[in-house]
Amino acid sequence: MLTADPRLKGGAMRPAEKLSITLPSEMADFIRQKVDSGLYASNSEIIREALRGMMERERRLERLDTAIARGLADAEAGRVQDIDQMRTELRDSFTNGPEHFPV
Repeated sequence: MLTADPRLKGGAMRPAEKLSITLPSEMADFIRQKVDSGLYASNSEIIREALRGMMERERRLERLDTAIARGLADAEAGRVQDIDQMRTELRDSFTNGPEHFPV
């Protein structure tokens, strides 16, 4: 089965798979309520949106993990700044504008 993906140029077709899933009643009722309310056209639309959100959260967490690892590596290599000095510089940049913030 092919479906148009609005994120692809020109409405390009992307292969889609049909899955059968089992959900607790509470989740199934939630999905039905959303479709019945008109907010979503189908059960599949809700599941796709939920999965996109989950995938985006994972991407953000990966970027955060990378930033933390980079910060730890900088600290281990001695590339750190004194916290009191940073507070003063940040306070000054907010008071005097960003052009006064040391780079």
